[in-house]
Amino acid sequence: MGVGKTTIGKLVAKKLYRDFIDIDEVIEKEYNMPVSQIFTEIGETAFREREKSIITDVCNQKLQVISLGGGAFLQEEIRKVCLSSSIVFFLDLSWESWKDRISLIIDSRPVLQGKSLEEIEELFYKRQEIYSIHHSKVETDNHDTEGVADYIVESLKLAWELYESN
Repeated sequence: MGVGKTTIGKLVAKKLYRDFIDIDEVIEKEYNMPVSQIFTEIGETAFREREKSIITDVCNQKLQVISLGGGAFLQEEIRKVCLSSSIVFFLDLSWESWKDRISLIIDSRPVLQGKSLEEIEELFYKRQEIYSIHHSKVETDNHDTEGVADYIVESLKLAWELYESN
């Protein structure tokens, strides 16, 4: 949450001449309301089911850059489909840096609503454990979005060159 997945994802897609899909945006368009309102009016369970369905469909398509909502990867089924059919980059941001962004994102993140800073920190570290399952980790502290996007693009190009040489 709030690490810059959408911003960085759009930059990576542009640099690779690929389509960019933000799963939360797809769901928001489908329901014609923001995620926070979907959680309130329809419920998190319905949101998560729809999220899983869309991610499974999108991951089976090739040559796209996809951004998952912060809670999506917590579902084992989603993790499995992403890890088996895609290259998963974990955008890692330290608690200290992320804590500075909370005030900017709290209103639009239903899972943060009504939580104390201690509860938010606990959620942050609990998610970090799950996020540790990935193909590549990208440190984002002290890096601008352009630099992070360039790093991902170069990593993909190098991986492709290594794959092609085998």
